[in-house]
Amino acid sequence: MGGVTVLAVLLAAALGRRWMSSDDTRPPPVPQPASVQAAFVGSGACAECHREQRDRWRESQHAAAMALATPKTVLARFDDRVVTNGGIKSRFFRQSDKFLLQTDGPDGRLATFEVGHTFGLSPLQQYLIALPGGRLQALGLAWDTRPVSLGGQRWFPMYPPPVPKAGDPVHWTGFQQNWNFMCADCHSTNVRKGYSAATHQFQTQSTEMGVGCEACHGPGSAHVAAARAPSTGPSTQAANGLTVRLNERSDITWTFDGATGVPVRSRPLTSEREIEVCARCHARRSQLTDNAKAGDRLDDGFRISLLEPGLYHPDGQQFDEVYTYGSFLQSKMYAKGVTCSDCHEPHTAAIRMKDNAICTRCHAGAAFEAPVHSRHAAGTPGSLCVSCHMPTKVYMQIDARHDHSFRIPRPDRSVTLGVPNACTAACHANKTAAWAAASLASRAPRAGGGFQSFAETFATADRGDPAAVPGLVGVLRDPMQSAIARASAADRLARLGWAADPSSIGPALRDPSPLVRRATLQILAQADVSLRLELVPALLTDPIRTVRTEAALALVDLPDDRLSGSFRAAFEEYLAELRFNADRPEAQSSLGTALAARGRLADAATAFREAIAIDRTFVPAIVNLADTLRRSGDDQAAATTLREAIALNPRAAALHHALGLALVRQNRGDDGLAELAAATRLDPRAPRFAYVYAVALHDTGRPAEAMTLLTKTLAAFPYDRDTLLTLATYAADAGQIDEATTLAKRLLAGNASDPEAQALWERLRSSRRPS
Repeated sequence: MGGVTVLAVLLAAALGRRWMSSDDTRPPPVPQPASVQAAFVGSGACAECHREQRDRWRESQHAAAMALATPKTVLARFDDRVVTNGGIKSRFFRQSDKFLLQTDGPDGRLATFEVGHTFGLSPLQQYLIALPGGRLQALGLAWDTRPVSLGGQRWFPMYPPPVPKAGDPVHWTGFQQNWNFMCADCHSTNVRKGYSAATHQFQTQSTEMGVGCEACHGPGSAHVAAARAPSTGPSTQAANGLTVRLNERSDITWTFDGATGVPVRSRPLTSEREIEVCARCHARRSQLTDNAKAGDRLDDGFRISLLEPGLYHPDGQQFDEVYTYGSFLQSKMYAKGVTCSDCHEPHTAAIRMKDNAICTRCHAGAAFEAPVHSRHAAGTPGSLCVSCHMPTKVYMQIDARHDHSFRIPRPDRSVTLGVPNACTAACHANKTAAWAAASLASRAPRAGGGFQSFAETFATADRGDPAAVPGLVGVLRDPMQSAIARASAADRLARLGWAADPSSIGPALRDPSPLVRRATLQILAQADVSLRLELVPALLTDPIRTVRTEAALALVDLPDDRLSGSFRAAFEEYLAELRFNADRPEAQSSLGTALAARGRLADAATAFREAIAIDRTFVPAIVNLADTLRRSGDDQAAATTLREAIALNPRAAALHHALGLALVRQNRGDDGLAELAAATRLDPRAPRFAYVYAVALHDTGRPAEAMTLLTKTLAAFPYDRDTLLTLATYAADAGQIDEATTLAKRLLAGNASDPEAQALWERLRSSRRPS
């Protein structure tokens, strides 16, 4: 559901003008001064002077992002029709100006509910229903607002089968469909969530429904007062009291390079204000506070998602709903100074011009619209710039959204990496990726590889292959890579358990981008204590909140006598973020984990129980609660907690795994082995479960079965370090020196500095020496 700041000017200069190509002269953006103290006054006050902008805004989807349900705002037909979905018959009808439906409620029984608000406009409109506790919930059936000719004017289910039932977090009454957390901040203005962890109720408030003027321009009372003051008047109002001046495009022109047709900005972009204002909602991110206003640094109010597996393909193409910002940060357009409003009219949010005209405002049409460039005849779908450079993916069943990474199509990567490509994803769906790759190669044998050059390295890392480490370090250290790519490389290094190299990690901790600094700290969180204490404390007072809190997490397990007041301040900031999101099970579980790391076991157990109260099937909290009880000396309570959870969720492999460990600790080996075996069977994608089960088999006198299981696991997960090390060790114990040596070589190839791997290698070398 990034940005850049200056941390070290000398470093930025040494790295070569941020991360842009060598002919780009844009300096790192300058931090903005603190917002003036102003109050929200509503969009109506702005219209007194800005009628033209007000009229354009009224026609936008921003203005219609949320509204009271009235005959004017409701687009769906509540005409007593019945829609059957997953065996549930929902009836939509009206009583006077009330819009009603009969459907399954929180208890699974049919009940009648009133629609209170509309949500969105095109290509679909959702509807919000009030439930007890101040909750607004988004109905699982939405109205397709497209014309009949495009398949619209119908009710349709938001989720594919199986249809969620009452009690499921994704059911329309569940917390995953809760407007207060999931939607409010981006569909209304100046939202205060107002959740009480004590009462489990919301008192959510906002200045106005919809995305109003102040959502982007900041609170306007000072500006309105200045404009109304006789001493200033309308002629000078723009400079007085305005919280956020979105003027980065003022007096800017784009001209064509005569030789290449490539556009050049007349003046480098020197701030991120406009892009970060848009990114508050057009980014995949988590919200940390509702005190961050437009104009504040993005990373002080939100944690931006990186190019992570499950969210993006390894080449950076959109996969899950990532909206726009993370894609745009990868692009050459962003690197060259393009902002959102270069293409989108800011008040209507519509594209400024249709089809290729929007692109040829900056890219010379003679060069880029010619068939020699597009490889398609003029007037065909393939001749449109967006067809190749901004392919779409459909979300919410019918909402096709453009990828904003502006990439060159690479069907060859579809062949080698399995990522999508613009050619066969839409226009040539009946053709193979190999055909598209061969066709493109024959038409453009010297075509470049594109701006995003990290795909192969990220794909290797996402397989868990430690051979990716040199490439990832190269991306992290390369100033020509985008900040989000460098941060995503650091994130993958942390996932691979890379032993931090101070020569590589030191500069990354001083990188101008908070994304890079934040992700690099994740690597250090796994480093030895001395290296952490050497490098991390300076980041505890970083100017950006997400960096400070990540630094605190990197030190969270250290004793008080080794930590400073700066740690305590940053750690409290982190706890405040989690308490702000106390309505979410994942936030409560993270709160418990953080408190447990500080030795506050009773408080941690309370947080884990709160997570389970919100979602009784939330496995991480259940497992962590059991472990906290074990650490508190109550093994019996830990086992009971796990058994009760398994009764509700018998196919949760992690619960069986944790129970197996608990039983083994209670010297109930046979029962423990049965649970460990169940975990391995239920989730064959988790090598950790198989590895632990194999160790338990070996330790209970069944070494042959252990080695068979480890061999099978290694075939499926050839880079799993623990499986490799343990199988090699068992082979050595069994006198299978050649087999053990082969496995040890594989292990060292990806873990050269691993002390256990080195010790095993020395043991094997010694066994081969003549006596």
